Amino acid sequence: MTYSFHPEAEAEFCNAIEYYEECEKYLGYDFAVEVYSAIERVVSYPKAWQIIDNDIRRALVKRFPYGILYSSEAEEIFIVAVMHLHRDPDYWKNRT
Repeated sequence: MTYSFHPEAEAEFCNAIEYYEECEKYLGYDFAVEVYSAIERVVSYPKAWQIIDNDIRRALVKRFPYGILYSSEAEEIFIVAVMHLHRDPDYWKNRT
């Protein structure tokens, strides 16, 4: 199974990497590793996380306050948001 990002989800992921890298050297790298690890778990077990809205599920990122919001298509995981968990929980809903 493959995965792809909504363009806005990819942008917020890159922005978060930059933010963490500015906070501390290599922290952005650590964040990226944890996000990709969460994506790998999603790809391996797409139905393992609870549905939060319609067909959108959320997998949590270890060590950082982020969640991967995604839908599981026939042969692909579509990542709708790389969401900071302390922000408006509905901001991504216009992306589906």
